[in-house]
Amino acid sequence: MPGLKRLAVVWCALGAVVCSVAMRAQQSAGDGPRYRDGKTLIRPADYREWMFLSSGLGLSYEPPNAAAAASPRFGNVFVNPSSYRSFMQTGKWPDGTIFILENRSSSGEGSITKGGRFQTELTGIEAEVKDSRFPDGWAFFNFGPARSLKDAAEPLAGQSVAECVDCHTKNTAVERTFVQFYPTLLEVARTKGTLKPGF
Repeated sequence: MPGLKRLAVVWCALGAVVCSVAMRAQQSAGDGPRYRDGKTLIRPADYREWMFLSSGLGLSYEPPNAAAAASPRFGNVFVNPSSYRSFMQTGKWPDGTIFILENRSSSGEGSITKGGRFQTELTGIEAEVKDSRFPDGWAFFNFGPARSLKDAAEPLAGQSVAECVDCHTKNTAVERTFVQFYPTLLEVARTKGTLKPGF
């Protein structure tokens, strides 16, 4: 009888481990991009609980104008946790990776501040996805400005996406992502040998 009890305890413990692993796998698989009608990306409500990669202040593709220089915006980048873990192991982004770029205004006046800038209201949300369902494996989405933020967005098309693809092909350190601006991941990519030549 004691042997049977021990065996039952072992089986229960094994069952708990299997359930835990299965639940973790489901959570990992569930944190990637979700779509409506196959290609319309649903804006993830919990992206602020994802892995925070970096924040830039006043980064721009164009020469800054006076207004932008006086009140630069913050760009916060998040990536889904399972893709982050995969990158840490391989230096590459797996299929099903989704990046969120959250844009926020900045201010230098508030509370006890005497210098520098801090983040204020949301101004817009964009996304980049690595997903084999798209023709070249990547897609870009714009959920719009904060005042009219969409719950779902279709992939950018035409000239808009052509410019994104061109920039993200020519100027990014790993695949089509700006890993050069994510200091902790830059070292991982360097170690794994996945940086593009020149980086």
